[in-house]
Amino acid sequence: MRADRELTLRKLKTVRGQIEGLIKMVEDDRYCIDISIQLMASIGILKNINKDVLDAHLRNCVMEAFDSHDQLDKEQKIEEMIKVIDKLT
Repeated sequence: MRADRELTLRKLKTVRGQIEGLIKMVEDDRYCIDISIQLMASIGILKNINKDVLDAHLRNCVMEAFDSHDQLDKEQKIEEMIKVIDKLT
């Protein structure tokens, strides 16, 4: 992985804490809107992490493939990104 490993881990651990908090909120039968707000916060962090990972992938892995003379690697990187974009849309 080419994204900042420590930053990525810190953000993922934050989400883990939020998920644990969400589980407790559901177990405690908390107000729906409060749970929804926490869910959206967790989703927001996950989206941010994904953006960082994809940014690093494009700037490093994809760039390296396009700097090489390996046409198959270039095509594979394009296909990977198409699949990711399809899942995001």
